[in-house]
Amino acid sequence: MKGRKTGGRVAGTPNKRTQDIQALAAKYCGNALKVLETIQNDAAAPAAARVSAANSLLDRGYGKPAQAVTGPDGGPVAVTVTVNHVHIDGDN
Repeated sequence: MKGRKTGGRVAGTPNKRTQDIQALAAKYCGNALKVLETIQNDAAAPAAARVSAANSLLDRGYGKPAQAVTGPDGGPVAVTVTVNHVHIDGDN
């Protein structure tokens, strides 16, 4: 719920610590992608490492694929959700 206060800040506003960490990590992204590319293309690397590197590159390039949730017969799964408590600001 945008605009609602959660833990001292308004929901939907960026977290400063998260932004700082993202900025620091962004400096290494180019090199990390090169490392993944090197592993993926290294014929001497274990197959599992090559597949993992390729999957990581695909995930970053195209996003992770959606995963269908199916039952043992391949059909849809029924999900029941029970709400035990709803917390409203000011309510304990």
